[in-house]
Amino acid sequence: MTDFTNLKEIEMQAVVKDKPEKGFSIVRKKISTELKPGEVFIKINSVSFCGTDSHIYNYDNWAKNRLKLPLTVGHEFSGEVLKIADDVKRVKVGDIVSAETHIICNECEFCLRGEGHICKNTKIIGVDVDGCFAEYIKIPAQNCFKSDKKNNPLHLSVQEPLGNAVHTVCHFEVKDKSVVICGAGPIGLMGVDVALACKAKTVIAIEVNEYRRNLAKELGATYVINPLTENTLEKVMEYTNMSGADVVCEFSGNKTAIETAFKYIKAGGGMAMLGLPSENVCLNVSDDIVFKGIHIYGVVGRRIYDTWYKVKELIDNNMLHLDKIITHQFPLSKINEAAEVMNNKNCGKVILFP
Repeated sequence: MTDFTNLKEIEMQAVVKDKPEKGFSIVRKKISTELKPGEVFIKINSVSFCGTDSHIYNYDNWAKNRLKLPLTVGHEFSGEVLKIADDVKRVKVGDIVSAETHIICNECEFCLRGEGHICKNTKIIGVDVDGCFAEYIKIPAQNCFKSDKKNNPLHLSVQEPLGNAVHTVCHFEVKDKSVVICGAGPIGLMGVDVALACKAKTVIAIEVNEYRRNLAKELGATYVINPLTENTLEKVMEYTNMSGADVVCEFSGNKTAIETAFKYIKAGGGMAMLGLPSENVCLNVSDDIVFKGIHIYGVVGRRIYDTWYKVKELIDNNMLHLDKIITHQFPLSKINEAAEVMNNKNCGKVILFP
């Protein structure tokens, strides 16, 4: 095994976005192993592909306006700590860690009041700084979350997106409640799993893609609705005894889905919104929000680190079915093939190995 104590840099394989067009490049590049105070150097064991990575791969308008090329991409991973700065106490060499991907400032009003997930100076790994689709990465130690080595390494690499699902589903109490999972993409599927693990009475999944509807059924969703062929409002009301859903977890970002959700949410219910619509949403604020007395919560990343401890509890106690949600595995060298699988949407979570 390489001794990193005195090594100043190492060459590695990495996936980079270096051209303003669709696709990723696989390159050999050097990474410094010299650490600033508070930093750690990590060997990547596995990574997972995110919807954000799809935006970057396709180089859509969001990517064009946000990224500074070239950039090593990727932000969801599990790895082993190889080297730590002298002042680091949070982790030690040999620890298996995942990363909170929001690098926060610890100085703004939000950080100081314990709401670092909405830090106004956030930088995102694999978006604003070099990411983890590589053999090694350097990140602040404060972004490391230590994992139990006995757990399945595949499961450890999806803790960051699982945290999005946990943050969304668990913001409102779901035990013994009727819960709608609106959009059953990879994170929505995790939402189905989390809601069931948290003992929701009824879990209704809404999804246009047949492959993902079938995955939702496999996970145990009480009902699954195809909004292309069924009247979503009528079905949700039917499945909730005409009362409406206690909690809606919005993962789709679809304009029509969001507008309909405000019709079937129960008075006094909770709407947790993670999906990002690409067009304006029209709502009847008076009838569907004010007079219903509902609660709306915008989900940004994960609460640092409250959400991570909930994720750890679920994984450590084998309360989830991540093997069903992880549907594809690739070597990192086939990243473009993996990206097309994500584009086609006939998948759950996609894992890659350096």
